[in-house]
Amino acid sequence: MKPEKETLKKKLTEMQYRVTQESATEPPFDNAYFDHFEKGIYVDVTTGTPLFASTDKFESGCGWPAFSRPIEEEEITEIEDRSLGMRRVEVRSKRGDAHLGHVFPDGPREKGGQRYCINSAALRFIPHSEMEREGYGAYLSLFDPKNG
Repeated sequence: MKPEKETLKKKLTEMQYRVTQESATEPPFDNAYFDHFEKGIYVDVTTGTPLFASTDKFESGCGWPAFSRPIEEEEITEIEDRSLGMRRVEVRSKRGDAHLGHVFPDGPREKGGQRYCINSAALRFIPHSEMEREGYGAYLSLFDPKNG
């Protein structure tokens, strides 16, 4: 479940807190994972809930990590966002209620057409080689060629 506000302030960096709790946006092309393509999963920095897999990550040129889909749809919430004079769809983690980024309908058609544009500050990367040790062994099947 979502940790208390004071716990999050101690656990997260200032940028992670601003992004996840205050819906800020980190700078494009100046964040940890925009050009990171190592095999593994990305989890919610506030709760550790698995959100995205490297198998669904693609280079979009937007300056933030881009994914074609979440690992499990039920772990995210999509909310209409009319801030900054735009009409967008905000993506939040369901368990942590953390702001993650936005989803746009301009992703690769062959991968479903969605582009989940996610702030690196909202994520923690778990390398494939560390998944079992970190308690994410159940997600190793995402990397099995027989699963698609």
